[in-house]
Amino acid sequence: MSNILDWAKREVEIAYKTENPNRKEGEFDYECACYESALKAFESLCEDDHSGFSIRMTQAILNRLINGKPLTPIEDTDEVWSDISDMSDLKGEERIYQCKRMFSLFKYVYADGTVKYEDNNHSYCVSIHNCNDTYSFVMVERIIDEMFPITMPYMPGKPIEVYCEDFLTDKKNGDFDTVGVFYALKTEDGKREKIEINRFFREPEGDEEGNWTEISKEEYYERKERQIKIISADISREIKEAMEGEKR
Repeated sequence: MSNILDWAKREVEIAYKTENPNRKEGEFDYECACYESALKAFESLCEDDHSGFSIRMTQAILNRLINGKPLTPIEDTDEVWSDISDMSDLKGEERIYQCKRMFSLFKYVYADGTVKYEDNNHSYCVSIHNCNDTYSFVMVERIIDEMFPITMPYMPGKPIEVYCEDFLTDKKNGDFDTVGVFYALKTEDGKREKIEINRFFREPEGDEEGNWTEISKEEYYERKERQIKIISADISREIKEAMEGEKR
């Protein structure tokens, strides 16, 4: 392991010089400090004299700990839950509990005895136009929780990726007022599966209740056509204003 440790030290030295070539001795640099921390962890692993298999297994365990995920399935037993009902805004729930083993996991107990679980990291949204544009959206999380409810024992894996689109048809509605939830990518046992969803929503109108109103696919694309016309009109106006400005 000495050869690979020497290699790692050289790599970190190169990284230091790349990140901050003018760094003075003893001077704190955030990114360099991260390299130093990683090197300490790597040195510790080297001291344990791992084989190729065991170091990969150790890496997987370490990654789960860094990501706040449990190493064994979570069971619904009293000792794993903290009652946070007094700190929560109860909305029909009798009690709310937070998991001590995974802080993103919550348990909701209703007056009729119904029990539901929610993991804040169960899923996330991905823009269908840019896979690097990811975000959280409560409405979409609710859809995924209905499709793939969390049950016990619970061993969280990769979050479900939900491919969505949103746009604005009326500027008075803020950033967006129409949402399309197209499909999800779910990874299980190393296999990635595409699940079609194709549900569409708009902001409520008139006396409609709730935060979002589900609409048909046809209405969704009608609204999209409206958005395209609005964008085209805005572009035409900006071009016209720019040309008039040049004439002056």
